[in-house]
Amino acid sequence: MDSFPTIAVISILVLFLANSIRTEAQLSPTFYDATCPQALDAIRTSIRRAVSRERRMAASLIRLHFHDCFVQGCDGSILLDETPTIQSEKTARPNNNSTRGFEVIEATKREVEKICPGVVSCADILSVAARDASAAVGGPTWQVKLGRRDSTTASRSAAESNLPSPFANLRDLISNFKNKGLSERDMVALSGSHTLGQAQCFVFRNRVYSNGTDIDAGFASTRRRQCPQAVGNGDSNLAPLDLVTPNSFDNNYFKNLMRKKGLLISDQALFSGGSTDSIVSEYSRNPRTFLSDFASAMVKMGDLEPLTGASGIIRSVCSAVN
Repeated sequence: MDSFPTIAVISILVLFLANSIRTEAQLSPTFYDATCPQALDAIRTSIRRAVSRERRMAASLIRLHFHDCFVQGCDGSILLDETPTIQSEKTARPNNNSTRGFEVIEATKREVEKICPGVVSCADILSVAARDASAAVGGPTWQVKLGRRDSTTASRSAAESNLPSPFANLRDLISNFKNKGLSERDMVALSGSHTLGQAQCFVFRNRVYSNGTDIDAGFASTRRRQCPQAVGNGDSNLAPLDLVTPNSFDNNYFKNLMRKKGLLISDQALFSGGSTDSIVSEYSRNPRTFLSDFASAMVKMGDLEPLTGASGIIRSVCSAVN
């Protein structure tokens, strides 16, 4: 009989500790308020400087965050270089000679380390950088939840299997995003980041030479000029994903899709007689709705499988484990 109160007390303590750990592990916009209050200003200044030097960098940083979160969660794994024990995600097919902005994140990390060394993770810097990049080119801003820690591993195989393909059809795209807990509306909103940036010839060649009914003939002809049909010829030549306003964050991407002027197969798939047509149409008419939904989807994506609490580390240099 005497043991019952003891067991009850222990049970209550265990429950209290479990709840405390869970609370501590939650991401919060105020995570660094006490430990590094100048961090967000330092990140913003660094990102604005990078985007002012090269407008395209805004798209690259948003994409880098996306490619990080879809592999092992938002843990900075995409930033790790190859080592004897790490198969870098940088060399995975969707990323190799394609993802950009690594040097911007490293430079930003150095600035933050000067202020408060060993406090702010590379995963958080990348998350904030995507937000600040969007704002720097007239896109939406949002409150970034913080407290992610950095992985000590990367997965090239997961990068090759988890990241959406530019050649994917609508069914595969929906499945890919659903596997990450993201809805069709999230998917279309996030795809709207293609209002910025450029793509290489080899990823849109098949589409512009398809002579299909889902591509505007004049648009295809224009894109062929800088993208020869022969494989291996001009593969890295660039074309803007949004032919109207390629350096501004707006809703012209969706208007392009409705005119059969999506550059990638996976772009036009969003407006091809399927379940997402109505969302594309809505965003083409209501830019404010698109911007609001994009911000919400970025927050949701930023919550994907973060390392928190005692998990992971705080890297000193983003490309290497301490």
